Amino acid sequence: MQALSDPHDEFPAGFFRRSDESPDTTFYEPDRLVTHIDDQAIRAVGELYRDLGIDGNGSTGRVLDFMSSWVSHYLSAPQDLVVLGMNQRELQANPQAASYVVHDLNVDTSMPFPDDSFDAATCCVSIDYLVRPIDVLREVARVVRPGGLVVCTFSNRCFPTKVIRGWLAMDEQQRCLVVSRYFRLVGRYHDSQMKLCTRPGVFGDPLYAVWAVVR
Repeated sequence: MQALSDPHDEFPAGFFRRSDESPDTTFYEPDRLVTHIDDQAIRAVGELYRDLGIDGNGSTGRVLDFMSSWVSHYLSAPQDLVVLGMNQRELQANPQAASYVVHDLNVDTSMPFPDDSFDAATCCVSIDYLVRPIDVLREVARVVRPGGLVVCTFSNRCFPTKVIRGWLAMDEQQRCLVVSRYFRLVGRYHDSQMKLCTRPGVFGDPLYAVWAVVR
């Protein structure tokens, strides 16, 4: 039987490599209790979640915030927010989280949750660090119920040694198209939507979003 092709191979050679290929557990072991985008971008994340109905004021009950940290940027926390990330102390400090899971998705793209465990999932300013993003988004589609939203937000700031090289080679519009392509290559999402969530031309960190509904 012919082996199934790897959708990551559709990207240029080295696209998912990083300057620093040392274990992520070493890099993320020190606590970083800081925000990685400015106040207007943080506000834009929360407003997007609110507008999509996946915060505490919407109808969404259980939400997964993957690649999370000590803050999740919801204007109002979902009823049951599960945060998954690398640093236990940061996750424990997240005031909006009901529970947390320490897990390195660059080592193991599977998630320790049953099928259809969540009503929605979010990933804030972290999609650019995944070395197998299509596999991760496929796993997210497994743990989020059909009809649930999966939202990825990102800016132009990053840890350059840990972000994938392909990301650094693209402009902001190309990054939106690439994240949209990730969703499409999974094959378990409806067509994605893209949006610049901050006002164009205003000084500060831009905030982009790409989201899709699980089939």
